[in-house]
Amino acid sequence: MKKQILLFSILAAAACNPPAKQQAKISADLAGLKDSVVHIMIPVADSSKTDTVPVTNGHFTWTGEMTEPQKIYIGTSTRFIELFMGNNDVQVKGNIDSIENLQITGSPTQDEVAAFNRSIKDITDKMDTLFAHYEEAKKNDSTMALLEKTLDDLREQRKDRTVTYIRTHPESPVSVSMLSDMAVMGEYAPLDSTYRLLASSARESAAGKRVANRLAVLKRSAIGQPVIDFMQNDVDGKPVKISDFKGKYVLLDFWASWCGPCRAENPNVLKAYNTFKDKNFIVVGVSLDDNADKWKAAIKEDGMPWIQLSDLKGWRNAVAQEYGIQGIPYSLLIDPNGIIIAKELRGTKLHEKLASLLNNQKPTI
Repeated sequence: MKKQILLFSILAAAACNPPAKQQAKISADLAGLKDSVVHIMIPVADSSKTDTVPVTNGHFTWTGEMTEPQKIYIGTSTRFIELFMGNNDVQVKGNIDSIENLQITGSPTQDEVAAFNRSIKDITDKMDTLFAHYEEAKKNDSTMALLEKTLDDLREQRKDRTVTYIRTHPESPVSVSMLSDMAVMGEYAPLDSTYRLLASSARESAAGKRVANRLAVLKRSAIGQPVIDFMQNDVDGKPVKISDFKGKYVLLDFWASWCGPCRAENPNVLKAYNTFKDKNFIVVGVSLDDNADKWKAAIKEDGMPWIQLSDLKGWRNAVAQEYGIQGIPYSLLIDPNGIIIAKELRGTKLHEKLASLLNNQKPTI
């Protein structure tokens, strides 16, 4: 009888104490990793939570808790590794100098990502081949124009397949992450339409709510919206308002002295400026610099004769924050009524758009 009572007590205690909640775990062995620590970054609200994890001979282990499956990051001194996981036991093996070939097992969400990447490999392989010829193509305008058009076509194909995936996997956290990546830079209306393809459970997830917040910011720079009137100082410290240029076509060009792609694009903007400056067109530069001397030196080095503005707050530049700009170079084309009519114009796209507006013929560049 006493044994029966003891057994009953043990069973009752077990019933009152549910099994421990499963945690997320990463076990990694990365050849070539010399760092003594790595950083595990997990998105939380509008920021991220970062754990510092010790490394011994390329091996580290991390445990934590994920509120939902999502993309996290492993940061080393030289690389960022993207990893999709929930509360899974994940193994990462490979070489730190070849992160695209890492073997990642234990996460169904990561398996889903890998399967999608395989499904678009035909596109990414073609893009990689074109990028390998990019520097050579820049030496010839017609060759460069053809390369850019081919790349644009491939990007459209990749985007179409991504949207199709989201449509057919509306509840997937991978779909939410794909849309989040698309919304780093992009036009509001098609992104909002894609967001509405998501299931309500995906939209109500933490990652889904972050996408909704991002779309609200992108709406401010949507085609057809009036440009936000702002005032910043020019290189002489004189305050200038963007509304001062109403009545002209304005290319609002966001750049910075430290931004390599921006500096590479500046000669193209200069060509456009010289071609159309007598046709009611101006450029207004907005720099995301925080050092006045470097900003002014870059303007001189790149020979940019147009008006340059900055509040010298770097990425915290007030108008860049209003528009939620997360990458530069970035541009908005504004019509004489102060309405945004195009965005993210670079390379031949800039010249073609201005020609269609200002002289209705394709310029020679």
